[in-house]
Amino acid sequence: QVQLVESGGGLVQAGGSLRLSCAASGRTFSDYAMYWFRQAPEKEREFVAAISWGGGSTYYAVSVRGRFTISRDNAKNTVYLQMNSLKPEDTAVYYCAADPNYCSGSGCYGHLPDYWGQGTQVTVSS
Repeated sequence: QVQLVESGGGLVQAGGSLRLSCAASGRTFSDYAMYWFRQAPEKEREFVAAISWGGGSTYYAVSVRGRFTISRDNAKNTVYLQMNSLKPEDTAVYYCAADPNYCSGSGCYGHLPDYWGQGTQVTVSS
C-alpha cells in the first residue's frame, strides 16, 4: 500500500500561484510514477500532470501546459505541483496519485493509478 497526503491548496485570485505537495509513505517512492488529477464540481475527474519514477519525463494536460510544473524529490518522498497564472476554471479538488506504470502522451487521459490521496481544494477567484 502507498499512502498519499496532499497539502497546499487554498483560495487564490486569478493570475496567482499555488504550490501543492503530496507526501508519500508505505512503499519505495521511486518505484512509482506520480500523477496529479483534479475534479471540478459536477465534472469528471481529469488528468493534470504526470512524472516518471526518477523525474526525467513529464507530461501535462493541454489545459495546464506552460502554467503548471510537476516535480518530485525522491529523497523526501514528495511530489509537487507548481501552479502559476491560475484561472477560475482551475478551481477543483486536486488529487495526487501513484502507480508503478508511467503513462505518456494521450494515454495519460484514461490512466487510472492504483493509489490516491484524499484531495486538496484549490479555489481561484475572478
